Amino acid sequence: MSTLAEVAALFLKIGFTAFGGPAAHIGIMHDEVVVRRKWLTDEEFLDLLGATNLIPGPNSTEMTIHIGYRRAGWLGLLAGGFCFVTPATLIVLGLSWLYVQYGNTPQLEWLMYGIKPVVIAIIAQALWTLGNKAFKNKLAILIGIIVFSLYFFRLNEIVLLFAGGLVFLLVTNYQRLNKINPAVFIPFGGISLAQFVPFSFSTLFLTFLKIGSVLYGSGYVLLAFLRNDFVLRLGWLTDQQLIDAIAIGQVTPGPLFTAATFIGYILGGTPGALLATLGIFLPSFIFVLISNPLIPKIRNSTWMSGLLDGVNASSLGLMAAVTFQLASASLTDFPAAVITIVSLILLLRYKINSTWLIAGGALTGFILSFIR
Repeated sequence: MSTLAEVAALFLKIGFTAFGGPAAHIGIMHDEVVVRRKWLTDEEFLDLLGATNLIPGPNSTEMTIHIGYRRAGWLGLLAGGFCFVTPATLIVLGLSWLYVQYGNTPQLEWLMYGIKPVVIAIIAQALWTLGNKAFKNKLAILIGIIVFSLYFFRLNEIVLLFAGGLVFLLVTNYQRLNKINPAVFIPFGGISLAQFVPFSFSTLFLTFLKIGSVLYGSGYVLLAFLRNDFVLRLGWLTDQQLIDAIAIGQVTPGPLFTAATFIGYILGGTPGALLATLGIFLPSFIFVLISNPLIPKIRNSTWMSGLLDGVNASSLGLMAAVTFQLASASLTDFPAAVITIVSLILLLRYKINSTWLIAGGALTGFILSFIR
């Protein structure tokens, strides 16, 4: 078997079977390409993982692209990313069709009633886990709190992300800069105002292209970008539809970013789904192609690592703010709140797989439909 066929076969298999989010995906890749196939050493794998944290986009998808590039050149780059993303895209397309056809039926409404609180718990658990890594010092915590607060004033999420990164970079490198006082830096501008513009395929594609080009941090930070653009700025989605999109992305294997496929479908059918998917994943291929040869230099850059730490702290501030808003919209009664609390305990204390929890939430909603 050629190296290109090996790459395609491996990531097609992972794309169909990799549940559990980016951390689980990367663990599976490590086992497959380092332990079993020995395509990379541990050091090489960690270098690629570090590089994915320095560029925007979905980390697990970018790891597949990096590994494919290392193994089989630019054709491997295309094959790795395409084969990892395609299975989830096809599954989400099928679920999107079911949602559009039957989403207003009482049975599906009750299933989603049970699933949504579980999704809130999954996001909260990710926020807790990532926060322990991202909030390395008091400055990172302060940046996270400030970004959390400023989000409610409708400041643009991209401005907040890079303002936080720049402040962290300036403060941590203060001695080298000597005369710059980062305390005077305030992220003005970029306020997001609702426009409620008519739907168009070009706006859909360009919006997802923008998100894929600038999103740092966990896939759950995607929530902040989706809500700001599609709920607040364009007025094309409701908060409940946004939660449904994240639920669909979570319950399927592969990257959470296939929530874009779901959103594209409910807004513009199959063409909209394909355009949204292309828009959000295309930047990852370009960034990996550019950054892969530069990994040794990027890895040792104190400036880039400082910027990244600040962006990560800002990402979690955004993530916390959006989680708060979505929880307010979804946890509307006592049973929903109980489902979230129980799910959070099972996630944090017993490390239950999120896929099983979502299935349990769906079953709980189904049972409650007979009780009420």
